[in-house]
Amino acid sequence: MNEKILSLAKRFRGYFPIIVDVETGGFDPKKHALLEIAAVTLEMDGEGFLKPKNTYFYAINPFEGAQLDPSSMAFTGIIPDHPFRMAVDEKKALKELFTQLKTEMKEASCKRCVLVGHNAAFDLSFINAVCERQHLKSAFHPFTTFDTAALSALAVGETVLANALAAAQLDFDTQQAHSALYDAERTAELFCFIVNRWQQLGGWRHSG
Repeated sequence: MNEKILSLAKRFRGYFPIIVDVETGGFDPKKHALLEIAAVTLEMDGEGFLKPKNTYFYAINPFEGAQLDPSSMAFTGIIPDHPFRMAVDEKKALKELFTQLKTEMKEASCKRCVLVGHNAAFDLSFINAVCERQHLKSAFHPFTTFDTAALSALAVGETVLANALAAAQLDFDTQQAHSALYDAERTAELFCFIVNRWQQLGGWRHSG
């Protein structure tokens, strides 16, 4: 008899999916600064559907010697030394974030955090670079990701985040885009939409 999967641990083979978005000072994780990071955790309801749970956000000071590409800074609109950013150093930000994520992971009876992102390899490359630079043990699997760009291509025929959200009839405000917090929250909605749609179609059941 088929049985609904009603836990994150069973649904994702022990992985704890965490939606992440970063804003950076360029495209090279070794040279360019990580300036913002946001993470959204998920929970599963009694019907096996996903929804966002907790959101974490850090504004981050550029590491010593970091480069800031002018075109990237113009794109994000981030002013790194703005006093209202309340930014912290990258080591403090990621250390605190990893602690919080690992706590939620254990509460969900999962074994490893996995990064969910739109073009996820980019986000993970900056996290891995910070961990190497600051001698931190990452909460995330070092190379496995769930990429919502690829999932969106399958589910709605779009790969650009704004277009995928529109195809899924989910809100996206271009005025708020390119903020790690806003983009992570919208990516979380998109990931939940795709997984939940598959659940509605009966695709995620297992033999009892």
